[in-house]
Amino acid sequence: MEHVEADILILGSGGAGLFAAHHAADLDPTLKIIVAAKGLIGKSGCTRMVQGGYNVVLHPDDSLEKHFKDTIKGGGGINNQEMAWALVSDAPKRIRELETKMGVFFDRNEDGTIHQKPFAGQSFDRTVHRGDLTGIEIISRMRDQLFAKPNVITWDEVRAIDLLIDEDRQRVAGCLMLNMRTGQFIVVHCKAVIVGTGGAATMYKIATPSLEKAGDGMAMCYRAGTEFMDMEMMQFHPTGLLAENSRLNGGVLEEGLRGAGGFLINSLGERFMKNYDPERMERSTRDRVSRAAYMEIMEGRGTRLGGVYIDVSHLGKENVLRMFPGMVERCRDVGRDLSVEPVEISPAAHFQMGGVRVSVNCESNIEGLFVAGEDAAGVHGANRLGGNGVCDSTVFGARAGDAVVSYIQNKSDLANVSDTQVHSMMNDILEPFKREEGENPFYIRNDLKNLMWEKVGLVRNQKDLQFAEIQLQLLEERINKVSVKGSQKYNLTWQEYMNVRNLVTIAKMVTKSALMRTESRGSHYREDYPESNDEKWLSNIYVTKTDDDEPRYWTENVKQTHTNVSEIEGYKVLATSK
Repeated sequence: MEHVEADILILGSGGAGLFAAHHAADLDPTLKIIVAAKGLIGKSGCTRMVQGGYNVVLHPDDSLEKHFKDTIKGGGGINNQEMAWALVSDAPKRIRELETKMGVFFDRNEDGTIHQKPFAGQSFDRTVHRGDLTGIEIISRMRDQLFAKPNVITWDEVRAIDLLIDEDRQRVAGCLMLNMRTGQFIVVHCKAVIVGTGGAATMYKIATPSLEKAGDGMAMCYRAGTEFMDMEMMQFHPTGLLAENSRLNGGVLEEGLRGAGGFLINSLGERFMKNYDPERMERSTRDRVSRAAYMEIMEGRGTRLGGVYIDVSHLGKENVLRMFPGMVERCRDVGRDLSVEPVEISPAAHFQMGGVRVSVNCESNIEGLFVAGEDAAGVHGANRLGGNGVCDSTVFGARAGDAVVSYIQNKSDLANVSDTQVHSMMNDILEPFKREEGENPFYIRNDLKNLMWEKVGLVRNQKDLQFAEIQLQLLEERINKVSVKGSQKYNLTWQEYMNVRNLVTIAKMVTKSALMRTESRGSHYREDYPESNDEKWLSNIYVTKTDDDEPRYWTENVKQTHTNVSEIEGYKVLATSK
C-alpha cells in the first residue's frame, strides 16, 4: 500500500475535472494537484463524447435571461435557480477562456463570429460547436494545456474506491484508490477532494455513456454521507443508435440532426411527433421526444430492432456530409448511410440530472468535499437541455477549482486518516477474492440493466417501481456473494464487481425517489400520475445515508430566488397542473 500526499485530489478527467485543475493550478502554482482517471486522462469520460455543442449567449439578440428561462422551463421548474443563473452567466467567460487560453477552435461564420446552431428546447440558436465532434476538440485542448502545468500530476487507470473522512467525520481527509494496472492500493492524503466522475446511466440496457462510467463518484459520496437530490430524474437521449449485438448500441446521434430539420418516423412512415408536440415537432425537448419514441415502439409501430427511424436524407447528401461528418461515420460503422437513408434509433439512458446537493460553488455538506459536473444536482432540474451539459461541466468545474483554492488557503495541515478506516475499506473491497465459488458480477450487471430498463425506465408506475425495489435488494445480496479469482492486476472481474456495486447503490436511490414522486415532470413520467402537480411537487426529493447505514428521504419546496416559474412563458406546456 502506497501513501501519497497532495493539496487537492481531483477525481475524473472530463470537462469538470480538467477545468477545476486548470483553475486551481493557475490560482496557486505552488499547490500539488493530482488528477486521477479511471480511464486515460483526456481519452475517457463523457465530455469527450459530446457531439452537438455548448449553449452560450453570444449574439446581441440573445440574452442571459432567455437562456435562463429556457433552462428553467426545460427543467420543469425544479432547478436550483442560483445554479441555473450561474450556468448561463458564466458560460460566455468559459467560452472565451476555452478559445484564448486552451486554444479551442469553434466553427465560425463568414464574418468571423462564432457559429451558433439550433438545439431543442431553446428560444434562440445559441449552441456553439466544432463540427459535430465538439467534445473531442474541447477535451483534447484542455488535456494538452494541462501537461504544461508542472504542479499538476496525472494518473491514468487509477480508480477511486472510497472517500476518507477524518475521525470526527467533519472533514474529508483523502481517498482510498486503486492502481488498476498493478492492483496496488494508494492512500491519498489531501486537504480537499473534487469529485467529477460522471453519472450512472450505464445501469440501463441501452445507454449512451462511455463504458467505464459506473456512478463511482456518486456512490462514494453517498457512502461518505453527502446529501443527494433529484435522483429520480434520469434523462433518456431520443436518438441512440441501434447496433445489434454491438458495443456501439446506444451511441448518440447528436441533437443537431433534429435541430437541422431531421424527421423522426415510425415503421408506418409517419412523422409521429405531430401527435405529441405538434408545435415543436422534432425540436421538442429530449424528455418529450424520448417518451414519444418509446410510446410508438410499445404500441407496435417500432422497427425490426425495436426502435424508430431518424431521417435527414431530405436535407441533401452533400449537406449532411458537410454538417455531420462524425455522425455519418458512426452510422457507417454499423452498415448504414445517414446521408441517404433512414437510420434506426432508440431512446437511450443518457444523463443524470440528480446527484450530490451542492452550493453554487460546488461545496457539499462535507467540509473539503467539492462536487461538479454530472455528479452534482440542481442546475438542470427535471430535464437537461441539449448543449447545457458541457456548459455545466466547464462552468462548475471552474467554480470548483476557484472555491477549493480559497478553502485550502485556511488549511495548513492534512486531516487525520484512520488506519482502521483504510483497512476496513480494503478488506471490504477484497472480500470477493476470499470466496472459492460465488456470483458472477457480469451476470448481475446484465440483470440490473434489464430490470432498470423495464421497470424504472422512460414510463414508470407504482407496481413496477415496487417490484424493482425488491429486485434491487436481491441484486445487492448477490453482489455480496461475488467470487473473484486470479491476481489483483487488471482483474476485469474485480473491476466489474466494483462497478456493479456502485451502480446498484445509485439504482436504489433512483427507484425510491421515482416511487415517491407521484406526478410526471420532465424526464420522470408516471403513467399512473400522468399530470404535473405544482401544488404538491414544485419541490425536490432529497436522500442521505444515516448513521445506521439506512437511507433517509425527505422533500423541500423549490426556492424561486430569481423568477417565479409560473411567469415563464410556455412553462405550463411542460407542467400542466390540475
